[in-house]
Amino acid sequence: MTFKTVLAGATLLATLSLASTSALALTVGFSQIGSESGWRAAETTLTKQQAEQRGIDLKFADAQQKQENQIKALRSFIAQGVDAILVAPVVATGWDAVLKEAKEAEIPVVLLDRMVDSDKDLYLTAVGSDLVHEGKVAGDWLVTEVNGKPCNVVELQGTTGSSPAIDRKNGFEQALAGHDNLKIIRSQTGDFTRTKGKEVMESFLKAEDGGKNICALYAHNDDMAVGAIQAIKEAGLQPGKDILVVSIDAVPDIFLALAAGEANATVELTPNMAGPAYDALDAFFKDGTLPPKFIQTESKLYTQADDPKKVYEEKKGLGY
Repeated sequence: MTFKTVLAGATLLATLSLASTSALALTVGFSQIGSESGWRAAETTLTKQQAEQRGIDLKFADAQQKQENQIKALRSFIAQGVDAILVAPVVATGWDAVLKEAKEAEIPVVLLDRMVDSDKDLYLTAVGSDLVHEGKVAGDWLVTEVNGKPCNVVELQGTTGSSPAIDRKNGFEQALAGHDNLKIIRSQTGDFTRTKGKEVMESFLKAEDGGKNICALYAHNDDMAVGAIQAIKEAGLQPGKDILVVSIDAVPDIFLALAAGEANATVELTPNMAGPAYDALDAFFKDGTLPPKFIQTESKLYTQADDPKKVYEEKKGLGY
């Protein structure tokens, strides 16, 4: 089944409308960035689980955080003649050629949780959070928390060039704009991993008098924050008190840190991107319904006041 087939004519559309996605026995290729974080692992688990529940034959490819691997996987999916492709793009640029190849093969592409700097006509839709808004929520929390007091902030950025790193930084800076008491004094990529987050935080602490000059840490994801919390503790400081910690994703382990008083706030990014993606493909293959170009998921701010132990118990079985 191809893009062209679905749009070919009223007779075929009427036939397709009688079938569910599972009845259509779709084959879908999924190019995942890798498993750099607990959130990413949960997204992979839910994508596979929902495919099984819907009767979709999901062909999975782990890119190990390399764009060249993703492009190779997409071309393999195209060669196999899959019905649709899901891709969580590792970076925002460099997708035009392979997306054009998918369009020429009449295979609809759905972006998951990250955007690309390509013509919107080259993909069916994108499912994700408002990444700028996530960063702004984190920044707004910090503005309120310090309440006008001077605060030097260090920032652990995500993978350089990725849309979450770009947008979460922009949103955070928007929140801090006009608040001269808050200043980002150091900012470096931790590549969304705990190991790198710990390593970079160690360098921040050494550069800033053992951490005495640091008021708060803003991490673009929870995994980097968890690594940084370990570095702060090893430096003899109390994370959550001596250095405020705010991050994004709301993975289970950050709720353990919240419960222990070692983190202060996290902004949720739901790992269920596949559900809305499969729904959009279902409607498209049934009757040619074109989804909006961006399907926004819900986000929420969690703090130590939100019973983090309970939230941890609710989340720990989701595949993180």
